[in-house]
Amino acid sequence: MQSSGRQAEAPGRGPRVLVVGGGIAGLGAAQRLCCHPAFPHLRVLEATAHAGGRIRSERSFGGVVEVGAHWIHGPSQGNPVFQLAAKYGLLGEKALSEENQLIETGGHVGLPSVSYASSGGSVSPELVAEMARLFYSLIDQTREFLHAAEIPAPSVGEYLKKEIRQHMAGWTEEEETKRLKLAILNNLFNVECCVSGTHSMDLVALSPFGEYAVLPGLDCTFPGGYQGLTDRIMASLPKDVMVFNKPVKTIHWDGSFEEASAPGETFPVLVECEDGGCFPAHHVVVTVPLGFLKERLDTFFEPPLPTEKAEAIRKIGFGTNNKIFLEFEEPFWQPDCQHIQVVWRDTSPLEDTAPKLQDAWFKKLVGFWVLPSFGASQVLCGFIAGLESEFMETLSDEDVLLSLTQVLRRVTGNPRLPAPRSVLRSRWHSAPYTRGSYSYVAVGSSGDDLDLLAQPLPADGRGAQLQVLFAGEATHRTFYSTTHGALLSGWREADRLIALWDSQAQRPEPGSELGSAPPVPGSRGGWPHPFL
Repeated sequence: MQSSGRQAEAPGRGPRVLVVGGGIAGLGAAQRLCCHPAFPHLRVLEATAHAGGRIRSERSFGGVVEVGAHWIHGPSQGNPVFQLAAKYGLLGEKALSEENQLIETGGHVGLPSVSYASSGGSVSPELVAEMARLFYSLIDQTREFLHAAEIPAPSVGEYLKKEIRQHMAGWTEEEETKRLKLAILNNLFNVECCVSGTHSMDLVALSPFGEYAVLPGLDCTFPGGYQGLTDRIMASLPKDVMVFNKPVKTIHWDGSFEEASAPGETFPVLVECEDGGCFPAHHVVVTVPLGFLKERLDTFFEPPLPTEKAEAIRKIGFGTNNKIFLEFEEPFWQPDCQHIQVVWRDTSPLEDTAPKLQDAWFKKLVGFWVLPSFGASQVLCGFIAGLESEFMETLSDEDVLLSLTQVLRRVTGNPRLPAPRSVLRSRWHSAPYTRGSYSYVAVGSSGDDLDLLAQPLPADGRGAQLQVLFAGEATHRTFYSTTHGALLSGWREADRLIALWDSQAQRPEPGSELGSAPPVPGSRGGWPHPFL
């Protein structure tokens, strides 16, 4: 018989809650729930050996590099990741300054320190600045169609190309300069692919593009590594809450499951792990990446998800943005250089040429950011998105090192430029429990799909309430793709559960006085020993 929400959360026991996924959404939900007396029976199941999810800092090159999340986007008072990082003392003086918090970037990437062309040598900074002004003014325009009656194009990419063609009619320079302008614009399109986590801006829906909210503040990094934040959140949790190397195979919901250690009690959800372990629960908060959900959609939930939610998972975009770190003994760049742009002269956003990936994958690389010096090591961090990025993951370190050494020798015009002494890269598409980097609102989807993904199950309100809840960056309508969106979504679902408990704890029992204090949960209904 189906257990009711009231029955499942009987006084004096407290509900059993499972959080699936130990990224910042799962950790945020767990921290919030652990602060409430109603949730002593909480576990976080993490598929890998580490917490943090797509926040991953690695000790390498004599310092710390961010294999995953890199910046706090919009580090200001409205950003909970910034607030937590400041509270934990994880940020530098500049990032904490009021001046830094007030800077309005519009979400745009700053100008490069130097721009190299594939023909060898640098590109005019004035020409780069002119094209950046044009491109980002058009990006700003793409955010204005949110409530428009008519949409001029289905995708951001198609709108940008249409506008660029109109601007080209007024270009008066010689053909070579016009082609160079298009090549610079092509680089900016590729940068935007990295920002949006997509293969092409033609895949990103125009109408909802303006719904993404840009917070004030100049993007900042963590001097000691982004993972310091998730480590601090994890350290605040009670011992034994985190369970590592525990990938989940199937979430059985809308059922009536029993357990020998809790005779007479039924649970609406049963979480089946890949190692055969099965754990009944009253509530499960699913925080796994959208890429994983897309791949496991047919097997991860039993019964299958409602059609509308499954469709939302299929429609929302989820792409790959990877980093390639190159370590040098000596810098070939100037001391004040922060960002090196690489412009391929034979490229244009207006041409749909698709050369073989093995011959040209590196042309999708937008350039390199110079990392703070690690003593004897000088490190560049390159960004690359899309199918080229996924192809890069299949290559050996030696192949990547060789290709990028050739690229750098070509663009600097120095055939004897010393090769990097080592390479490190992310492989987010290959990661089995991630399958990509972050979400975007794809053509054919809208913000409604992100809201739909965020809705708990069962959706019809019958039976036990809030059996399966959903959090993660892809469930936040205005902050998708960000760590602050992920954290807020974890808090949102924790608050949803707390509100349910509070409302039930205040409901009078037969024979009790209205408004009496909720019972303090005891040890009954806790996790059986085999779980630990």
